[in-house]
Amino acid sequence: MENFLLLSQGIDTTPLMLAIRRQPELWKEDTYLRDYPQGPFGEIESIMLRFQDRSGKAQQDALESASNGGPFYDQHESIDYPPYKTLTAARPMIMNLMAYVGGERLGRAMINKIKPGGRILPHVDSFEHAKYWDRFHIVLQSAPGVVFRCGEEKVYMGTGEVWWFQNAVDHEVINNSAEDRIHLVIDIRTSK
Repeated sequence: MENFLLLSQGIDTTPLMLAIRRQPELWKEDTYLRDYPQGPFGEIESIMLRFQDRSGKAQQDALESASNGGPFYDQHESIDYPPYKTLTAARPMIMNLMAYVGGERLGRAMINKIKPGGRILPHVDSFEHAKYWDRFHIVLQSAPGVVFRCGEEKVYMGTGEVWWFQNAVDHEVINNSAEDRIHLVIDIRTSK
């Protein structure tokens, strides 16, 4: 089974990259992934566009609703974070990808940056998450020397490319280039 699939090339990343450059403070607003204990993301910066509600309010609301016969907590539910509204160039990229792959539900969406010499340590996404979602990457900026390994396969993902990869398999990223590696990472539920 192949762990990577190149879906598209030639995506214009300029509008989103310009918007990010105009708001560099967004890289510092959310440190959840970087600070997660023993997590593989200690060397990255992220801009959260969509993610689980980490306030605990969604779980509490679901528990109250369930006690009244309503729906239970949905571990796959993601909410919009403020940067999703301010980085308006991200939304059409995400929605176009949803349409292209026949997406039924949008999950997490984040922009991750790995500085030169940085890495995402080897890890496997949780079984339930990887089973439910397909993981896609839109490459906003990259340079030769960035290595994305999944299982035994290694690829270089170039700027403007869109990739699917198998996040249920051990994977890591090493940035051996002289530029920041910046990807828009999107989880989409598709009809499988």
